[in-house]
Parts: sequence; structure tokens; C-alpha cells
Amino acid sequence: MPITLPQDLPAYDILSQEGVMVMSPGRAATQDIRPLRIALLNLMPKKIQTENQFARLIGATPLQIGLSLIRMSDHESKNTAADHMESFYRPFAEVEASGDRFDGLIVTGAPIEHLPFEEVTYWDELRRVFDWSRSHVHSTFGVCWGGMAMAHHFHGLPKHDLPGKAFGCFRHHNFAPASPFLRGFSDDVLVPVSRWTEVRQDDIDARPALATLLASDDVGPCLVEDAGHRALYIFNHLEYDSGTLKEEYDRDVAAGKPINVPANYYPDDDPARPPSNRWRSHAHLLYGNWINEIYQTTPFDLAEIGRG
Repeated sequence: MPITLPQDLPAYDILSQEGVMVMSPGRAATQDIRPLRIALLNLMPKKIQTENQFARLIGATPLQIGLSLIRMSDHESKNTAADHMESFYRPFAEVEASGDRFDGLIVTGAPIEHLPFEEVTYWDELRRVFDWSRSHVHSTFGVCWGGMAMAHHFHGLPKHDLPGKAFGCFRHHNFAPASPFLRGFSDDVLVPVSRWTEVRQDDIDARPALATLLASDDVGPCLVEDAGHRALYIFNHLEYDSGTLKEEYDRDVAAGKPINVPANYYPDDDPARPPSNRWRSHAHLLYGNWINEIYQTTPFDLAEIGRG
């Protein structure tokens, strides 16, 4: 939440340059407040687990949030009960036809990294989602494959196959400590990673509209800002629960698939020992900062979203 300070107080400029949320008394006096509307386009197979992960993060701020769950219109979930999907999810086609607007939209990852974007069965509808977001969503957050898909759609950013799975917890450097999205972040951050593809910094550098905020020497770019589209793309998983990487590892071991022990995750890299969560605080910071930035900049009248 912002602190209100006189604009001519030296601390106003100093804190603003440091990325602290500062507001002038005049701006504070004219602020209108209403619940924020956040939509979650859930492409993950374990719908309920993913709902819990993101709801936990965006619900931890002092602001009132209304969460709407969206699914692709013609794609049936094989891992979540049909009655759950029917009760709690709206197909995108219905949302699009309704004219509804949202302060924020999260697009999750999906376990289809091996496919070229254009071969994904719902790619055409997902492209409609991305274009619709330009006029009906104030700020968008693409996660893992969802972030790669958005960056590809808007900027042609390619994804590259990895020779092996990037899997574990990796240190990431904070390249933009004054960014409003990284308020309170340490200089380096531990982030869970689970993917078979990557985006490369050289490709991002070739697109001036994109700026890398967090990146790792080991697994490359993590958090990228696309200011022109009011979007963030995160290619890793700060939203993961303590045991999510363990679940993925145990699943692949049980299926006889070749998989490395997730790096820097278990104590002494021993899967027999319970992992500890060393990224939870930064997860809350990132999503809390995103929600607060939306709160500071979104129009009070939802009908004005996308018209600025």
C-alpha cells in the first residue's frame, strides 16, 4: 500500500526513485476504491491445486479481490471433475461475449512445452484471449508456458528446447530493484523452475519493448516486463507450494521416466528428506506488488479499462 507524502518533501523523490509506492495528498484525496476483478485462465491439468496457489498469493493483500475462473471453450479437462469445471469455470467464449472487463488476468502454464505454439489445439482461441486482453484487461500476468505464449504472440519471442529439464530451485539476480513489481525484493532470489524449454536473453535484447527484471546464470531469464502491453511474463514458478517439485519428481520416478533430482531443493539433494520452502516470501511480494500496482493505476469505472 502507498505512503502519502507532500511532493516537495525530499523523501518523496528519494523513495520514488527507490521504487517505494509514494502518493501525493492530492492524488490520495481523489482516489476511488472498489474491489478488484482478477481473472485466472487456468491451463494446468490440476485445476484445484493451481487455483489454490494463485488465490493464496493474490488474496494476501489488504485489498478486496474478486477472482473469476476461466477455461478454454472447447478443451475438456481430464484431471478435474466435470462438476467442478461446470460449477466454477466460465468458458472464454462466454466471457468474451459478455463484454466483461477485468483489472487483472493471470494466464497459467500448461504441460505442452514440446509442441510448437501453432500446434496447440486451442492456440487460435488463446490468441483471441491475448488480443481481447488488450481492450478488456488492465494488466496481464503470463506464467511459464503462458508467459512464453504471450511473448511469442505479441513480440514473436521464440522458445527453445532444452537438452534436459531445468528442474529445481535456482538463484536469480534482481536487475531492477526500483521496479514497482520488485519492491522489497532481495538482490538475489531463489525461484522454483520446472520446464523443458527456455527463452534466451539475446532474443529479449533484440526486442526493446521487453525488459528483464529477474534472471539466473543457470536457467536464464525469469521475469520480463512488457510495459506496452501492461504485462509481466514469468517463466518459472514462484507460486509453487513447498511440495510441488517433489510431486513432479515422484510422479516421473513412479512412471519410470528419466528425471534428475530437482537441484537445490531437498536438503543435501536427498529426496528422502522433506524439502523446505525458501521462496514463499518473494512469491507474496511479487504478486502483492502486481495487485497493488493494478490498484494504483486501474480505472475506477470498469468500462474505461482498455481505453487509455
